[in-house]
Amino acid sequence: MEKIVIATDSFKGSASSQEVADDLQRGLMVANAGLQIKKVPLADGGEGTVTAVFGATKGQLMTTKVTGSAGSQIDAEWGLIDNQTAVIEMAAAAGYTQGQKTDVTLRSTYGVGELIEAALDHGVNKIFLGLGGSSTNDGGVGMAQALGGHFYDRKGHEISRGIGGLKDLEKVDLSQTDQRIHSVQVVGLSDVMNPLVGKSGATAIFGPQKGVQKAQIAAFDARLQRLARLTADSIGQDFSSVSGAGAAGGLGFGVLAFLNGRLTSGIDEIMKLVNLKALIRDADWVITGEGRIDSQTLSGKLPMGVAKLAHSAKVRVIAVAGSLATDIQPLYDQGFDLIVSTTTRPVTVPEAIHQAPQLIQQTGFRIGKLIQLIH
Repeated sequence: MEKIVIATDSFKGSASSQEVADDLQRGLMVANAGLQIKKVPLADGGEGTVTAVFGATKGQLMTTKVTGSAGSQIDAEWGLIDNQTAVIEMAAAAGYTQGQKTDVTLRSTYGVGELIEAALDHGVNKIFLGLGGSSTNDGGVGMAQALGGHFYDRKGHEISRGIGGLKDLEKVDLSQTDQRIHSVQVVGLSDVMNPLVGKSGATAIFGPQKGVQKAQIAAFDARLQRLARLTADSIGQDFSSVSGAGAAGGLGFGVLAFLNGRLTSGIDEIMKLVNLKALIRDADWVITGEGRIDSQTLSGKLPMGVAKLAHSAKVRVIAVAGSLATDIQPLYDQGFDLIVSTTTRPVTVPEAIHQAPQLIQQTGFRIGKLIQLIH
C-alpha cells in the first residue's frame, strides 16, 4: 500500500490549503482506492497559517475583538498551543479584506498589537507572527501603539494611525511598551526578503498592490526612512536594511525594532510546528504545490521547502500548481520529481478559479493513476 502525504499551500483566490488537500485526496482515491493518504495543509506565514497549525497541533482556536486596519472593530482568530505558544496572522487584523475599501494612508496595524496583547494576557512565552497578506504600509507603528509605544509630532501630540500620520513624526518613545513583551520570544514568519526602504523596499515593491499610487511612493518611502532613523535614535539600532524588514508593509521592521523579535522563513517554522519531518518519514510520496509555480518557487516558497525536506528523507515529490511557468526546469534539479498543472487546456483565470475543485480532483486522479502504473 502506497503512503502519500499531501502538504500544499493554498491556491490564492480559489482554494485554501485544506480544500486543495481534500480535492487531491478525492481524485487520488477514485484512481486508486488502496492509497493511504495523510493530509497536512500548510501555509508560509500568510493567510491560512493559523488554520494549518491549529489543524496539525490540535491547539485552541481563539477569537479576539480587535481594531481592523480600517479602524472598525472586528473578530480576529489566532491559535494557542499548549497555553504557551501563540500563532497569529497579521492578516487576521490588517489583511486585504479588512482594508481594501479604505484609503491606504489610514490603514493601521493597531489590531495586530491588540492580538499580541491578547496572547500576552494568556501568559504565552512564544509568539509566531505571520507576516503575509497585509493591506497596511505603516512600518508596524500601529502595532507598537497598541502595545504602549508612543510616536509624537513636533508639538508632542500622538500622531494619527497609518502611514498618513507618519508625515508628522518627530519622536519615537518605546519606554512605555508593555514590559511583558521583553520576556516573550517573538518570531516573524515570512518568505519576503525585502528591506524596509529603497527601490526594493516595502512601499516600492508592495505598495502598488495595496493602493499606493505611483506619485505617492517616494513620499511614503521617505516617511518610513524617517521612522527608521527616529527609531534608531530611540533604541540605538537601525533595522531598516535587514532582510525581511519590508515584509507586510514594514511590519517585519516593527517585529525587529519594537518587539525585539526575529524574522525567519515562514515555511521552515510551520513545517517544524506541524512536525512534517516525522510525518513524511515513512511516506512513499509527498504531494505539494501552490497556485503558481515558476522560478520564484526556488526563492523560499512553500513547495520548495517541502521538496527539500522530502528529498532529504529520500521521499519522491510531486508538485501541483494552478499554472506553470515555462522556466521550471531548474526545479527538477532541486528535489522535485514531477511538476504538474491542474489545467490541461487553455482557460481564463476566472474559469480556473471557478473550476478549481474539479480541476484539482482531476489532477489527483491523474497522479493516482501514475502511481498505480509505477507500482
